[in-house]
Amino acid sequence: MASQSTIYEPCRSSSNLIPLIIVVFMFHPISAAASTHISDGLKNDLFPDILKEEAVARIYELGKVSDADSYLERTFLSPGSVRAGNLIRTWMADAGLTTWVDGLGNVHGRIEPPNASKKALLIGSHLDTVVDAGMFDGALGIVSAISAIKVLNVTGRLMHLRHPVEVIAFSDEEGVRFQSTFLGSAAIAGVLPVSTLQIADKSGLTVQNVLKENLLDTNEENLSLLKYEPESVLGYVEVHIEQGPVLESVGLPLAVVKGIAGQTRLKVTVRGSQGHAGTVPMSMRHDPLVAAAELIVSLENLCKNPQNFISNEGSDGHCNAFSVKSLSGSLVCTVGEISTWPSASNVIPGHVIFTVDIRTIDDIGREAIIYELSNQMHNICDRRSVSCLMERKHDANAVSCDSGLNSQLKSAAYIALKRMTGEDIGEVPVLMSGAGHDAMAMSHLTKVGMLFVRCRGGISHSPEEHVLEDDVWAAGLAIQAFLETNL
Repeated sequence: MASQSTIYEPCRSSSNLIPLIIVVFMFHPISAAASTHISDGLKNDLFPDILKEEAVARIYELGKVSDADSYLERTFLSPGSVRAGNLIRTWMADAGLTTWVDGLGNVHGRIEPPNASKKALLIGSHLDTVVDAGMFDGALGIVSAISAIKVLNVTGRLMHLRHPVEVIAFSDEEGVRFQSTFLGSAAIAGVLPVSTLQIADKSGLTVQNVLKENLLDTNEENLSLLKYEPESVLGYVEVHIEQGPVLESVGLPLAVVKGIAGQTRLKVTVRGSQGHAGTVPMSMRHDPLVAAAELIVSLENLCKNPQNFISNEGSDGHCNAFSVKSLSGSLVCTVGEISTWPSASNVIPGHVIFTVDIRTIDDIGREAIIYELSNQMHNICDRRSVSCLMERKHDANAVSCDSGLNSQLKSAAYIALKRMTGEDIGEVPVLMSGAGHDAMAMSHLTKVGMLFVRCRGGISHSPEEHVLEDDVWAAGLAIQAFLETNL
């Protein structure tokens, strides 16, 4: 999903982040060049054949499985997604996992060590993509988990783990086909509304129609059977590309995720008076497109400078439960879609529809922004004599990753990077995620932890998305170290 990541420390302004960034630069970063200077003897102990060469080859192979000929696209239970799921199942089986597909198309692979407890660690990411996607978003997390488990299997350590481990390739995280994110993970977490089954795609097929096409009999009566019980789960871990530029800027391949920004998606409809472009005088127009343009510029100003519109002190004189400075550091707002009707060059539009995506780590601050945007919208629309309607289409609260899992993942990342370089790399960075992830849905079921992996230029949701081979290796090593030391 669209993303932003920042080095994070709670309750500090952006000016106070400077010392943290300086500290990171004072460490001995693993640059792209330095990571190639790994001795052959050390490499043989780090399973590069599985965690690097094979993992990279599998990511590229998965990147060729698409519903389009000239670009990568896999949406919920499309033919390409089904082929990708079948391919992932073969890799899971190769790693020693028992595999199955559940009633919402999620692909599972699980190992049950003979003396393990009943609580299982879940590791996952998504197999679907956006349109014209990069090949690492989602796929990296699935492949690196399978590769790490394969190493444990070939070395005879897999059956000695103290907990079951289950890898899940979620069927839908991006929400492209049905405009509803986290279908797969939300079902497992037990938070997918039954009404979701009746949402239709652009062709008129509902989620339930598509499930039936794929011989999956999930319906309103049995949807709840997909839910995992909290007492059966130890925790959830996700590896994902950063989708931002911070790790590249500090010269390190891995980071721990402190938390995930909350998100609201709005649909704004502006209605005016449709008319002839040549005969209606400018002074007599009620043009919804011009009003929409002003609204969008107003939104940009609000989100760039929230301190000019929102005060920490409420009307009762008490301090609001969020920091305007903190809000300023994480707030991003995007208008990603806009359409007009009837969309003709010689017609003043009758109505305009556009979307607004608002994200920040502060849920109360996000609500304050929406409230202020609503006030500005009604003022602008009243002044221009057009009608405006703002609808909330999606809400997800910010998620904090579990401190215990974070500590374990941070230690595992440190071990992996030290093994690769033979050097003390210093502190593993801690970042916030501006993008949504399956961990958001899974947080309703269990504690969650995430690792970010460096991507070139911070580019994602693009064919230019790229992860260095050694960074894929580092991700696999970190998951291997996490499983060995904590399970």
